[in-house]
Amino acid sequence: MADVSMSFSQDMDDEYEKLIRRMNPPRVVIDNDSCKEATVIRVDSANEYGILLEVVQILTDLDLTITKAYISSDGGWFMDVFNVTHQDGNKVTDEVVLDYIQKSLGPEACFSTSLRSVGVIPSTDSTVIELTGCDRPGLLSELTAVLTHLKCSVLNAEVWTHNTRAAAVMEVTDDLTGSAVSDPERLSLIKSLLRNVLKGSNTPKEAKTVVSQGEVHTDRRLHQMMFEDRDYENGVMVDDDSSNVQDERQRPDVCVDNWLDKDYSVVTVRCKDRPKLLFDTVCTLTDMQYVVFHGSVDTEGTEAFQEYGLKLELCTTDRVGLLSNVTRIFRENSLTVTRAEVKTKGGKAVNTFYVSDASGYSIDAKTIDSIRQTIGKTLLKVKNKPKDQQQREKPPSQESPTRFLFGGLFKSKSFVNFGLVRSYS
Repeated sequence: MADVSMSFSQDMDDEYEKLIRRMNPPRVVIDNDSCKEATVIRVDSANEYGILLEVVQILTDLDLTITKAYISSDGGWFMDVFNVTHQDGNKVTDEVVLDYIQKSLGPEACFSTSLRSVGVIPSTDSTVIELTGCDRPGLLSELTAVLTHLKCSVLNAEVWTHNTRAAAVMEVTDDLTGSAVSDPERLSLIKSLLRNVLKGSNTPKEAKTVVSQGEVHTDRRLHQMMFEDRDYENGVMVDDDSSNVQDERQRPDVCVDNWLDKDYSVVTVRCKDRPKLLFDTVCTLTDMQYVVFHGSVDTEGTEAFQEYGLKLELCTTDRVGLLSNVTRIFRENSLTVTRAEVKTKGGKAVNTFYVSDASGYSIDAKTIDSIRQTIGKTLLKVKNKPKDQQQREKPPSQESPTRFLFGGLFKSKSFVNFGLVRSYS
């Protein structure tokens, strides 16, 4: 009887939310005149849990840079303003893109209240494999070698590593049919062998493999997987020596103040800007069941910083075993992949790898040159060359920070405000 009552209550809540949305459809205003540097997008809508994340996600998926944001979700209403540009710093003027934003955020949009299903598109064309386990040098090479041995091709993939943990979402197809792997026994074998690769010898955490049919919003899902794996625990302490001065300078400065009398928390984040920073921040807060009810974001300078390591980009004709061969070459040259993005379309493979030296030292330019010679210099390109010592020791005033203040009802000269309250929905 209790289950029936709970289900009835949930249905009533859903119907009430639909009624509120019909009575107060979202309103989107796109303005290219009021600001010289950016396109201004204003979104007014009935407030729903997770709506901020979905709006930011739509803008991020279009490869737009959010240079400023003003957020307010008091009571039952959501009012946000975003200043956005293309990656090259220019305004958004393409009518196709503007029309997509209008339809995706406007009255025709249907925001999902199920965060697990964000960006999910049912499909039988491929099999999605989600992996979580212990990170180590050569892990990606071993995973792709197993898939190649099992006659599976990796169409798209993204790999994240943090605090000795690794998470990956891979979209694979059957080499023989070119479609999803459907045989239950074969799927079971794939899961078992990949899980064995992911297991670490000195970790109490178990490796996990999940197989599903269809597509997922990869970045969103990886955030959820890493949070569920509690990757933020057991962080490695940085030794206090001169070699880590630059690492400390680049580490984000995060401060949390609890305003008990106001019943909210203020989270202040100072760090260098990078692509998807706001999306990653909002994802983290959402996974922690917090709601941003006031806030603003401001960036200065350009997106000159990536925290993942040396960036290598491979662009070539796709073939069976390509990813396995490339990552094997990285491993044989003592490079470890800290993050990877793999995409194939129209027979072309465009793969991005962030690599670092497995021993922790700076990557030797001769090593990179040797790898490029082996793979092909026209195929593998270095996208962000290592900075020399003089560049690394630039004073803080020359950096390009992004500043957040999650929390409050107040403004200061150097910060902007975001408000956090815990969600009990």
